[in-house]
Amino acid sequence: LLALMISLVAGIAAGVVTALIHNYLRVPNLLAGILTMTMLYSVNIRVLGNKANIPIIGNDTILTFVNSVLGKYIPEEFTILIFFTIISLLIKLLLDIFFHTDLGLLLRAMGNNQQVVLNLGVNPNILKILGVGLSNGLVALSGAFAAQYLGFADVNLGQGIIISGLASVMIGEVLIPSRNMIIITLRVLLGSIAYKALMYVGRVYGYIIGLTPNDLKLIAGLLIIFALFISNVRNGKIALFKKR
Repeated sequence: LLALMISLVAGIAAGVVTALIHNYLRVPNLLAGILTMTMLYSVNIRVLGNKANIPIIGNDTILTFVNSVLGKYIPEEFTILIFFTIISLLIKLLLDIFFHTDLGLLLRAMGNNQQVVLNLGVNPNILKILGVGLSNGLVALSGAFAAQYLGFADVNLGQGIIISGLASVMIGEVLIPSRNMIIITLRVLLGSIAYKALMYVGRVYGYIIGLTPNDLKLIAGLLIIFALFISNVRNGKIALFKKR
C-alpha cells in the first residue's frame, strides 16, 4: 500500500515537471513529455537498484492481502478481477465528482478552448500543471498495480502503453459517442476492455490468417486509424458520399 501511494506522488511530480518544461521553457507539449520520459528511464534504473528488472514475487503486495481475505470464498483469479473492477470504478467515480466541481469544469474548458479560461481570469498554466500532474499520477499508480500483479518490476514495463491508452480512448469514443462526462469516463473503461479483447483475439486466433505476436503493434495502429476515421465521419469532417 505504501508503494502504491509513493508511486502516485512520484507520478504527479513527473507530470508537474513535464508541465513546467512546457509552460516556462516554451517546449512543445509532446517534446516536453518525451524529455521527461527520457529522464525517468534513468530514475527508474536507480529505483530498481541499477538493474533493468527486479522480481517481487516473494514480497507481500496489495493483491496477496486481497487474496488472503477473499481467497477463502472465491477463486484467486476472480478475487483479482473483482478487486481491479472496484478500483477502476472507484477512480472513475472520483474523477466524475472532480470534473463536476468548479476546478474540474475549468480544466474541461481548458481542454476545449483555452481562450475561455483566459477570459475568466484564470492562469491556464496552473490548469496544465494540475491536469498533467493528475493524469501522470494515475499512470504511475496503474504501473505500480501492474508490477504487483505481474510479480516483477521492469524498466521497459510501460513500453507501448501510450498506444494502448490512445486506442482505448478512440475505441471507446466510437462505441459510445457522448459529451456527458460520466459517459466519457465510462467509455474509456469500456474501450480499454474492448481493445484488450481485440488483442486477445489477435493473439489466439490470428494464426488463421498468418498473424504473429510481432504484428500486434501494427494491429493496434490500424485500430487507432480506423477509430479516428469513424470519429471524423461521424463528426462530419470526412464525407463518404458527396452531395450532388
